[in-house]
Amino acid sequence: MGIYVDKSGLIRYTNSVLDTEQRFICVSRPRRFGKSMAAQMLLAYYCRAYDSSRLFRELAIENDDSYTCHLNQYDVLFFDMQRFLNRAQTPNELTAYLQKAVLKELREVYAGYLDPDESELASALEQISAEAGKEFIFIIDEWDCVFRETSDNARAQKSYLNFLRDLFKGQPYVKLAYMTGILPIKKYGTHSALNIFYEYSMTSPKELAEYTGFTENEVRNLCLKYNLDFPEAQKWYDGYKLKNVPHMYNPKSVVDALLNAQFHSYWIGTETYEALKVYMNMNFDGLKDSIIEMLGNGTCKINYRKFQNDMTTFKSRDDVLTLLVHLGYLAYDEETQEVFIPNLEISDEFKNALEGDGWDTLAQILNDSDSLLNATLCGDADAVARGIDKAHMEHTSILSYNDENSLSCVISIAYFSTRKDYILFRELPAGKGFADIVFLPRRFHGKPALIVELKWNQSPEGAIRQIKERKYVKALDGYVGEVLLAAVNYDKKSKCHQCIIERFQKEPC
Repeated sequence: MGIYVDKSGLIRYTNSVLDTEQRFICVSRPRRFGKSMAAQMLLAYYCRAYDSSRLFRELAIENDDSYTCHLNQYDVLFFDMQRFLNRAQTPNELTAYLQKAVLKELREVYAGYLDPDESELASALEQISAEAGKEFIFIIDEWDCVFRETSDNARAQKSYLNFLRDLFKGQPYVKLAYMTGILPIKKYGTHSALNIFYEYSMTSPKELAEYTGFTENEVRNLCLKYNLDFPEAQKWYDGYKLKNVPHMYNPKSVVDALLNAQFHSYWIGTETYEALKVYMNMNFDGLKDSIIEMLGNGTCKINYRKFQNDMTTFKSRDDVLTLLVHLGYLAYDEETQEVFIPNLEISDEFKNALEGDGWDTLAQILNDSDSLLNATLCGDADAVARGIDKAHMEHTSILSYNDENSLSCVISIAYFSTRKDYILFRELPAGKGFADIVFLPRRFHGKPALIVELKWNQSPEGAIRQIKERKYVKALDGYVGEVLLAAVNYDKKSKCHQCIIERFQKEPC
């Protein structure tokens, strides 16, 4: 079964920047998000060694005015940097090996324009450009593998960056340079070694946002075509929020779910939870609290601009969280400048990483969440109060547990397992106010909706009254069926929670 989503519109953009200042493009996104496939598509389109017109037949780009003008018209230098790095004897010899290999191919075509002793690729291309009037398109796949796999080799990294800078900066032979990687371009201090490149990343995708992954309409159409439950696909793989594309899906996971006709954690098979665990355990102030907040369906504001775009230079919590955005473990909201855990697939990966190194207590709380949800659904208010007491005492400092916001965080963590069957909303507009927490059941799961009102050192009876008087049930627009009204109060004197649960039947309007 062949599954294809037409992303050929990317070519429309690259055609528009040929020979302009914007012709230097660096696209970074997580592993298995289609970077190499996009690079191969550009190679097939531009390379004059092919006749690829049939590959683009009936695709979006075929209807663009620029399509025939640039189809198979250029010499393309395609660098698979991972392959070059693997074949070089050492990382320090990467650039020498690459230049030798590429020069060998250039001599087969342009021998009459090259000095037989020329060993510098940039100099050779300058000669060809000056004497033959040729321009080249460069496509570099996995440009950042040197920084990911030789993170402690500053000499190899510096040599590599100097090579790229010499190859591209101020060179008239560059028609287009398109680089892909997981990380944006490496920075030293506040400066980039390749400041001629325009970067399109998970924190700032700009015009290329729709080509980062699968859009909601694309996934909806695929689910319809292959008879897969779209709401379940949303739960598992939606959540990457990019500017102008509020619902971006992981393409690797969607395709595997379609191929296997089963929802599962597919993308994380390309990584291991141990890799995530390394970053979770970094000892920066506020990092652990931020991760706990996000596990509770919360968000955390970050400043990603100080991140040095490597996997070793960490000076703050923000640096670690920014790296997790680029690796795909977190999503970034460009408008609010906040990060969050995007979906069930990634949430499960965080849960798997909560083993040892100070996370055992939280892991136990998350494991206990199934019991807490069952007690809630059964209307056992005393058991719910005891469960929240346990989550509070084992996780949150009493000194910092002093308002409804901290209570809300504990409730969200304690009900962690609800994300499998529910969508959680905080401060949801409802009736004459805002419902503190609303758990709206996903389609086809047959569970009741849940409205939770939180009180600090007041009374659960007052909270139940507030839910009814302010008509919070109206928040469940379009929902029909049983609703559980749960009032939770923390009594400061007894240092215990109190809970009341009532049932309500929401009828069709």
